Amino acid sequence: MAAISHIITARPEVTAILRRCFAAAGNALVAIAEADSRMRAVRQLNAMSDEELAERGLKRDGIVRHIFSDKFYI
Repeated sequence: MAAISHIITARPEVTAILRRCFAAAGNALVAIAEADSRMRAVRQLNAMSDEELAERGLKRDGIVRHIFSDKFYI
């Protein structure tokens, strides 16, 4: 009994093109997420001191939960 196996490999240029396409799509998704007003609010609250957060009734570990509480169950 003879066993024949073929290993199919993509050409390097095809692999590079696919890699660039997936990287571009991932970068676009990150840009969309970072442009969201909720993410801006998270960055603004993270920039505050612990005392300023306490005045607003927040702790640093509760910022994301506070911002996204109406959208996600966190």
